[in-house]
Amino acid sequence: MVWFRRRPQRAPDPEALPQLQVPEGLYHKCEQCSEIIYSKELERNAGVCPKCAFHFRLRADDFIGVLFDAGSFVEQDAGLEPEDPLRFKDSKPYPARLKAARKANDRADAMVSGTGSIDGLPVAAAVFEFGFMGGSMGSVVGEKVTRTFERALEQRCGALVLSASGGARMQEGIFSLMQMAKTTLALSRLREAGLPYVSVLAHPTTGGVAASFAMLGDVILAEPGALIGFAGPRVIETTIRAKLPEGFQRAEFLMAHGFVDRVVDRRQMKREVAAVLRFLTQKQW
Repeated sequence: MVWFRRRPQRAPDPEALPQLQVPEGLYHKCEQCSEIIYSKELERNAGVCPKCAFHFRLRADDFIGVLFDAGSFVEQDAGLEPEDPLRFKDSKPYPARLKAARKANDRADAMVSGTGSIDGLPVAAAVFEFGFMGGSMGSVVGEKVTRTFERALEQRCGALVLSASGGARMQEGIFSLMQMAKTTLALSRLREAGLPYVSVLAHPTTGGVAASFAMLGDVILAEPGALIGFAGPRVIETTIRAKLPEGFQRAEFLMAHGFVDRVVDRRQMKREVAAVLRFLTQKQW
């Protein structure tokens, strides 16, 4: 006599199974070696791939955390916001682009400026936020860089600008291009006073930023692989109708040709900047 009957087994419905929710941003894929990196590990390593040393792009606040002594940086001029003097409109009005960029970055514009200390040395600094409209330089960015040099002059300390920018902001036209002259004049006063200026170039540093204060440091340090130049390589190739050399406009190429003093791993950048500032401050040249 049969006391029981086995029911036929059905394959489980995939849609009925509980789905594993992986938090967004928990892992990052290296753009160079395709290594999958745990976010916390990448953060501990200053945004540098532990396998191939590829330098991920950092936010301005993260750069400040890497370079400055803990808790020493005090932001200045946070309330400065750009206007729309040209009533510029492409596919979107300029105010709409600004609004979206502010929401995405929780910043009023593409730069963070202030004062702090690097290995105990007082520094007036300005750090680009590339996530805000490609780190483009408008009137506010130019004003913050100018105030950074003026602040260094007033406090008799070194100045530092960390650049990561696509260049002048087209939505502000001539008002943006004027910042090249404005910042350069402010820097000349700092130089006349014998105070040091260290320029740090991250990826990318191009356009009007590269054509002004970014390439005028007493010492110019660059991150490995950073794209540095005025026009991009594709534009140059199209214009001159010739193939560019291997590695053209990358940090290592520029150092080999005398435009950059040193290419420095981000994990060593704080120590390098401190050594340069200490030497130049003592030198008082």
